[in-house]
Amino acid sequence: MKKRRWLITGVSSGFGYELSRQLLEDGEIVVGTVRDRAKAAALIKKYPDSFDCRLLDVTDVPAIRELVDGAFKKYGRIDVVVSNAGYGLFGAAEELSDAEIEQIIATNLTGSIQLIRSALPHLRRQGGGRVIQLSSYGGQVAFPGNSMYHATKFGIEGFCESVAQEVAPFGIGVTIVEPGGARTEFRYGSAKVANLMPEYDGNPAHGFLKMLDPANGLAPGDPARMAARIIESVDKEAAPMRMVLGSQALESTISTLRTRLAGFEGQRELAASTDFPAGE
Repeated sequence: MKKRRWLITGVSSGFGYELSRQLLEDGEIVVGTVRDRAKAAALIKKYPDSFDCRLLDVTDVPAIRELVDGAFKKYGRIDVVVSNAGYGLFGAAEELSDAEIEQIIATNLTGSIQLIRSALPHLRRQGGGRVIQLSSYGGQVAFPGNSMYHATKFGIEGFCESVAQEVAPFGIGVTIVEPGGARTEFRYGSAKVANLMPEYDGNPAHGFLKMLDPANGLAPGDPARMAARIIESVDKEAAPMRMVLGSQALESTISTLRTRLAGFEGQRELAASTDFPAGE
């Protein structure tokens, strides 16, 4: 069986690392991006022939385009593009600085959009491929103290759902992955917290502080199992539009969507009241 070629952003930790580790163990080729090569030293040493480590800051749009173009040129074909790089930002909306807001949008939203846009011409010309966007069940469910993270995830999900319809005729599949809480650096290492205001002490906006403390219990999600399910999804035809990983995440998503749907159902009369009368 011919091994696939993968392009994955943010492979130094979390899902990016676990995806890369499993793929490399299976003999597949990974072009993986990091901001610091030292954090990928173990993979570089163990897989010198199949792990192609590249430096990339996903807020640098010209660098994204250069890297994507170079990867397709070097390997001739990239089968799967995984947009994984991102982080969490916690704090009430007014606690966040302008710089913090700009950075998370540039990383989680704009960086993901530009990576996918850069890959599409190559995927189209090669006759197909798969795009996997790492989102979160926070792309469907919103919690206090996480407004800008939700803004980026709700945003990238809308982008991907639209793009999926545009590129399906070219044989390109798009999958949005919505993991629940997992035992990765996202929660216990890379999460950024705003300069908290005492006015919000005791407010639901600071509820995340308990979640970020491992002493209060670890997240239920197993990154290795989640990565395995993501890899398996590439063999599914057609590409699943969304994958929710984690039983708690799925139940929360279903509950939220049911509440949202009930709210819409109750607006039928209101919505109809704004139409022109029939025949006009």
